[in-house]
Amino acid sequence: MPELTIAGDTPEVLFVCIHNAGRSQMAAAFLQVHGGDGVVVRSAGTQPVDQVNPAVVDAMAERRIDLHELKATPKGLEDAAVEASDVVITMGCGDECPFYPGTTYLDWPLEDPAGQGVHAIRPIRDEIERKVLDLLGDLGVEPIF
Repeated sequence: MPELTIAGDTPEVLFVCIHNAGRSQMAAAFLQVHGGDGVVVRSAGTQPVDQVNPAVVDAMAERRIDLHELKATPKGLEDAAVEASDVVITMGCGDECPFYPGTTYLDWPLEDPAGQGVHAIRPIRDEIERKVLDLLGDLGVEPIF
């Protein structure tokens, strides 16, 4: 994929899944950690739940990423977040995402970690991290490791 076009100096990315408790939280955390101040990160869900999946928290802790420290909490999808983002990445929410011209939409088909243990979440987590690192390259942001 070629470099993505951004409106300002700092790319703004929104990750959206249904519950905002697994995939989008992992993606947002990886982008925040690897992108640092070079990117603005948001996540939301079309039907957010009360808390981040505890097995996802454990899987990320294995990578030394503390979702509690990053203040990861499920949030509802709002039009303003979509409109403010240069790139919206959906992860299983289908047509429930609002569309705004000038915003780039990408879909990452990823298995849903809901109801799965850490063992099953690890490959999902690792795939998300690979995709996030590729995204940083597409945005022209040097990853921080």
